[in-house]
Amino acid sequence: MSVYEYSAKAMNGRDISLENYRGKVVLIVNTASQCGFTFQYEDLQRLYDRYKEKGFVILGFPSNQFADQEPDGNDQINAFCTLNYGVSFPMFQKVDVRDRNAHPLFTYLANSKPFEGFDTTHSVAKILLPLLHERHPEYLPGDSIKWNFTKFLIDRDGQVIRRFESTTDPFDMEQDIEALL
Repeated sequence: MSVYEYSAKAMNGRDISLENYRGKVVLIVNTASQCGFTFQYEDLQRLYDRYKEKGFVILGFPSNQFADQEPDGNDQINAFCTLNYGVSFPMFQKVDVRDRNAHPLFTYLANSKPFEGFDTTHSVAKILLPLLHERHPEYLPGDSIKWNFTKFLIDRDGQVIRRFESTTDPFDMEQDIEALL
């Protein structure tokens, strides 16, 4: 299997096959506009600008599953990303990324690379970890997506190479991206 077997709805409502990204290095990210990690949009866009000519693409998938941090509709999400962070990488319509109604792509991704833990030294982890333990302990077991801005690095053959949790800042993945390019 590979990510090329999946499709999702782009912000404009068109169904897009991930087959369209065959031969590219892909970073798939679940996002949210009102999250403590929303600032990562800025560096994700910088990475995209730096490497897009070398065959790198980022695919953003908003989700409202974590503390209602993406409550707006797709048009508002798209406007927010464009106006506040200059996002020009492909964004898809809001999806569930965990549990029973998860988009099949995210079930595949989470099953492909297990959860290895959060970087507890990250500044936002000091807020996130107590929040998860106190209010959302149901998110912690297993390999499911734990929070917004979980990132999956995909090679040119559509295989999942690495999983990076929200506590991994985008530029901390740069060496892994370069190795695949």
